[in-house]
Amino acid sequence: LPFFHNNDDFEEVIFYHKGSFFSRDNIHPGMMTVHPTGFTHGPHPKAFNAATKPMAAGGKAETDEVAVMIDTRDAIDVAMAAQLLGRPVKWISDRREDFMTTHQERDQYWDMEIAVDASAKIIGVRGQLIHETGAYTPWGIVLPWITATTVPGPYVIPHLKLDVLSVFTNKIQTTPVRGAGRPEAVTVMERLMDRVARELKLDRAEVRRRNFIQPSQMPYKVGIIFRDGRPVTYDSGNYPACLDGALKKSDYANFPARQAVARKDGRYIGIGMAIAVEATGLGPYESATVRVATSGRITIYTGASPQGQAHKTTLAQIAADQLGVDYTDIDVVTSDTAAVALGMGTFAARTAVNAGNSVHVAAMEVAAKAKKIAAGMMECLEDDLELAGGHVRLKSAPDVKKPLREIAARAFGMPGFSMAGGLTPGLEHTAHFTPDQSAYSNSAQVAEVEVDIETGEVKILRHTVAHDCGRVINPMVVDGQVVGGVAHGVGNALYEQLAFDENAQPLSTNFGEYLLPMATDVPHVDLVHLETPSPLNPLGVKGAGEGGTISAIGAIISAVENALEPFGVRIAEAPITPMRIVELLGEHAKGRTA
Repeated sequence: LPFFHNNDDFEEVIFYHKGSFFSRDNIHPGMMTVHPTGFTHGPHPKAFNAATKPMAAGGKAETDEVAVMIDTRDAIDVAMAAQLLGRPVKWISDRREDFMTTHQERDQYWDMEIAVDASAKIIGVRGQLIHETGAYTPWGIVLPWITATTVPGPYVIPHLKLDVLSVFTNKIQTTPVRGAGRPEAVTVMERLMDRVARELKLDRAEVRRRNFIQPSQMPYKVGIIFRDGRPVTYDSGNYPACLDGALKKSDYANFPARQAVARKDGRYIGIGMAIAVEATGLGPYESATVRVATSGRITIYTGASPQGQAHKTTLAQIAADQLGVDYTDIDVVTSDTAAVALGMGTFAARTAVNAGNSVHVAAMEVAAKAKKIAAGMMECLEDDLELAGGHVRLKSAPDVKKPLREIAARAFGMPGFSMAGGLTPGLEHTAHFTPDQSAYSNSAQVAEVEVDIETGEVKILRHTVAHDCGRVINPMVVDGQVVGGVAHGVGNALYEQLAFDENAQPLSTNFGEYLLPMATDVPHVDLVHLETPSPLNPLGVKGAGEGGTISAIGAIISAVENALEPFGVRIAEAPITPMRIVELLGEHAKGRTA
């Protein structure tokens, strides 16, 4: 790549680190219910039939991590033990066992270079990624593959060369944790962008603006293949507007004045930013059945498997919009193989895209069928009808109506009579939404921090997220997902680190050694929602479950480095713990202590 020798060429070496089942036989002989702490619907072991009912874990931090475990021998052993004993069986691990065996993620080593022209436009990026896969490969090379394809982010990069090595070690095996390889890639790319700004003495936001893919370029073909086997093609997004929204909300323009005042008072504050583009809504499909019973009660059945993301509320809202009822009038049954044979489950910020659109399509078909039957009962045209308040009624005369329960009874059929008009029995429909490719969300985060140079403590003064997940179905749910993701990112950026001895034995096997952010460490998050609908699905939605984590780490690391700029501290690692900050400050920290 000769362009690296004729232009400004900057190199960064970066290290990135991070680091229960219950079964009972209660259905019928040979059938049992399994309650994992987080579970993708997925294929089931052939040794038994499983009706899965997840126990809500209240979030998404370990969703993907635990999901992998259901296909291992532990889950099968618990299920078989329940069959043999004829009673409920529960397997739990204590905290130490969990730390020593639970899958983890984030250990990667990077050596990267970026070449830019005199105006800070990117000419090319190249380097090497070494991904620690641990002792086994439960998901193959999915993680480094996702990481590598996330590197370009929202930027136009004419030339990209990345050598990826996935290496076995004698550590705990790695599988996806919230973000699934993306936070590492975003942190690395954003470190390079900060380096360009520093070397060319430009504002960090301006460097990013000069390299953004523009809305007019959508759909944008990046030129690489994603883990779903499809070319990385950004379907929609307005990256300049996303960054501008975060900068405005965070009062970025007035930060230099705030920083100057703080430094006069002997305080060290800094500001940082990071922008991410995230592939969401991965296939192959998700299933949903919408059924109206003869009682008039509506039920949704889906293979999507919630762990606290409010799937039931969101899916009920989608169906309610089509069926003209309140969402509280709809029951939602998730990940029960006794009711839904096909399903993939919850991972990769995919439920709103896949299950949501399956419910949308199924509910539309049920609504259309209800109108067709009601039109025959009421002797009118289907176009004259609408659904509202649990009835199908005439638009011109709302008091002329038929309740859904009566229509469902008619759809059920009468013994000995034919189904008129070629109708299929029952007021229900099953849909399988199968995305052709991922839908790409994006986010921009701005963190403002204060660093105590004596103790290395980092206090987040302000944190802003501008997030675009297409059409927002339930703003409260999306807010919760984003804020929860930021909390996860705070831990990844400042605290969470698995320590090992020379024999790879875990040393941080409790929460006294493996630090998590407390409520006092997680800031209030200012949110800005942008909506650029995806053209890839009927609802126009994109995933929202992981964006809060993906760009949080890079923004916080950037802010810490900016705060310590007077001391020449450069940060090329994560997490950046208080102890590590003191080490990087060296004599400056010691002088403060003295």
